[in-house]
Amino acid sequence: MAPVDPERTTGRLVLAGTPIGNAQDASRRLVDLLATADVVAAEDTRRLHRLAAALEVAPRGRVLSYHEHNESARTPELVEAVRGGATVALVTDAGMPSVSDPGYRLVRGCVEAGLPVSVVPGPSAVLTALAVSGLPSDRFAFEGFAPRKPGERARVFAALAHDERTLLFFESPHRTAATLSAMADAFGADRPAAVCRELTKTYEEVVRGSLAELAAWAHEGEVRGEVCLVVQGSSGRTARSRAELVAEVGELVAAGRRMKDAVREVAARDGVPSRELYDAVTVQRKGSPDGLPAGHAE
Repeated sequence: MAPVDPERTTGRLVLAGTPIGNAQDASRRLVDLLATADVVAAEDTRRLHRLAAALEVAPRGRVLSYHEHNESARTPELVEAVRGGATVALVTDAGMPSVSDPGYRLVRGCVEAGLPVSVVPGPSAVLTALAVSGLPSDRFAFEGFAPRKPGERARVFAALAHDERTLLFFESPHRTAATLSAMADAFGADRPAAVCRELTKTYEEVVRGSLAELAAWAHEGEVRGEVCLVVQGSSGRTARSRAELVAEVGELVAAGRRMKDAVREVAARDGVPSRELYDAVTVQRKGSPDGLPAGHAE
């Protein structure tokens, strides 16, 4: 990694944050940058031109595309432009470049070449959702998009179940209901959360409640628009062993509870996947001659 030489005459890479919905959130610095940059690399050039029109500014420099399908090939070209003295502005469709958007490769390329990189800050869907969620904001983690495959998604959520930080995820509207259900299984049905959709736009909506309530809400109606899910962190209680959880389920069943209801209650309280706990209880019940009372298995 080469240090930046302040005496060398070069250009610079500028990461420019763009509005996440409302064009009026654009900064004066963004408008000035679009008007003066030698090169504007945009995730979607059509969306850039629509934004520029809304801001009443015409990009002076060359406009070219820079997205997930061409960033590997185009990065060296842009690094060389900066090396040659050009001011290269990088903008994505919404928010800050490199945060769940193209940009990381270009930043690394410039950093490794010892070329200047600066930022024009702008709106952030992550911070906007965190602030409006009403959940703790002193410590948080952005986890990007949840895995699409149910098994992989369950494993990721299980690993996060005891994280004490507020967790934020992006999600597509058609997967929101399934993701919330998986979160309820992994984190506990009563874990507080918020669904933030269409932030800063005309139909902005923030729905708050437990994960179980939000999953039911999402399943009942069609979720639309861009979605950010905010989930409160674990209470910090020391995680109990699987054997302790199975034993508690056994006690509840012996007291007359249905096994599925007992599993659901214990899993929600301890923030573990209910399906995994149910399987563990079933295995112990089959392997123990004194197992759980058969009459209450279901």
